[in-house]
Amino acid sequence: MTGFDHVTTWVFDLDETLYPPDTPLFPQIAERMVGWIMAELSVSAEEAERLRARWWHDHGTTLAGLMEEHGTDPDPFLADVHDIDFSVLTPAPDLRAAIAVLPGRRIIHTNGTADYAERVLSARGLTGLWDAIHGIEHSEHHIPKPNPRNYAATHARDGLRPDRSAMFEDSTRNLAVPHALGMATIHVAPAPEPAPHIHHHTADLTAFLRGIASPG
Repeated sequence: MTGFDHVTTWVFDLDETLYPPDTPLFPQIAERMVGWIMAELSVSAEEAERLRARWWHDHGTTLAGLMEEHGTDPDPFLADVHDIDFSVLTPAPDLRAAIAVLPGRRIIHTNGTADYAERVLSARGLTGLWDAIHGIEHSEHHIPKPNPRNYAATHARDGLRPDRSAMFEDSTRNLAVPHALGMATIHVAPAPEPAPHIHHHTADLTAFLRGIASPG
């Protein structure tokens, strides 16, 4: 596949990018978030879910909304909501092989924690492939994607050049800033969501990566 010869850093989101979106993993996190909000704010499950959805929409993550509006300590929250069953994930040897042959650096950029990312990667059989894992704890004040400050912090920490990088993401809104910075953007999702900041779409990440490695 042409168009990636300039890329020296391959940036991958984690959740619902490096595993299928129908995997029952993030729903576990969402359920724990709702439980946390109910306990912390003494609200009903319905109100907690409404707040969770609003904070994700307005702030980028539920945690960002909790921190902004209620001064929540991020570390206990993150430890609690990531205490889930990772056995629902299955190893992905074909995806591993496709990532392993990408030339240059390979990194993770996630709104989850690095520890959580390590557990997901272990369950998927994708450990040992990465030059760096950048979690939400590495961003100033836990500011998440799609806030430009998150990308600035991650790129500075990693030393990557946006014009020599490609980013794979399941969330179209999280690709707007990378596109503006000059990164190649690849939307990984079952269905395309056409947008001017999306260069490529794929419903099959493994096949797409094999295409990059293949000549022509």
